[in-house]
Amino acid sequence: MIIKSIELKNFRNYKDLNISFDEGTNILYGDNAQGKTNILEAAYMSGTTKSHKGSKDKEMIRFGESESHLRTVVVRGKKEYQIDMHLKQNRSKGIAINQVPIKRAAELFGILNIVFFSPEDLNIIKNGPSERRRFLDSELCQLDKIYLSDLTSYNKILGQRNKLLKDMIFRPDLADTLPVWNMQLVETGKRIIKRRKQFVEELNDIVHDIHFRISGEKEELFIKYEPNIDDIFFEDELNRAKAKDMKLCQTSVGPHRDDLLFSIGDVDIRKFGSQGQQRTSALSLKLSEIELVKKSIKDTPILLLDDVLSELDSNRQNYLLNNICDTQTIITCTGLDEFVRNRFQINKVFEVINGQVFEKSVVS
Repeated sequence: MIIKSIELKNFRNYKDLNISFDEGTNILYGDNAQGKTNILEAAYMSGTTKSHKGSKDKEMIRFGESESHLRTVVVRGKKEYQIDMHLKQNRSKGIAINQVPIKRAAELFGILNIVFFSPEDLNIIKNGPSERRRFLDSELCQLDKIYLSDLTSYNKILGQRNKLLKDMIFRPDLADTLPVWNMQLVETGKRIIKRRKQFVEELNDIVHDIHFRISGEKEELFIKYEPNIDDIFFEDELNRAKAKDMKLCQTSVGPHRDDLLFSIGDVDIRKFGSQGQQRTSALSLKLSEIELVKKSIKDTPILLLDDVLSELDSNRQNYLLNNICDTQTIITCTGLDEFVRNRFQINKVFEVINGQVFEKSVVS
């Protein structure tokens, strides 16, 4: 699987861009705030329909314009796909695959698998549970359309239930409808819990071996799924929390409060790990994500590295770069560092200057 090209019109700071990538390693370099990350954002959107930053569609349209257009050409196996997206100020985005409009975003999933690695990901271990849930959901939604459907439904039901809890303050009679939302929440929530548990079990086997190698065979990392509630008791706990939920006007139990435990030995490194342990674990997690996608789709995902190399020491840099040689990679950085020039195969180099991209000769 490779991204052959990306064409942007009025996207972020790009008025008009057409860039072709090599199937190997592509470097985008330049000063900060020139538009390097915007290209990665466009690639990520082409596979997931969403910004990795959580930006709204209208925020990605070039200032002063009413709409934006992204076109990404993807080669997967022997098939070529053209993914078109129209972002609009006050309407939902339009998406077409090979010039055929699709009605649901889920129809896009499975064509382009992306693993995105940014400096913020290095803090996934020490940050709050929402970051770790986002990691779970972003990968599972790319790999499993049923999970995507269940998660979308769950979030809608959760929003409706929370709205009902607020409305009940002024309309106590609405409490009669609460069991209906409870039933729907439990049905979808149970499926989410079971799929997350399965995913973490698969991930754990891979991350353990990778981390063991990165740490010089000194540390054994384990990931454990920490569901907020056991799926078997979800309905009972939801009923038991009714008074609390009515008081808080929000749902206090369910998979929207799940977490992941990262431990080395008996130490919970979310709380007690050193920064080095947390960063190495985050790197292991991302490399495991690549391997899990390979195993799941029988193909290699696209790897996007957004200025992450500058955040790693030389040992971790080398381990990362040496283990992605069979994956199409697009890397952003502020300069062509010496270790990149001399120790790593570069296939294409682009300099990004104020929304313009210039292909440069590859330094051998």
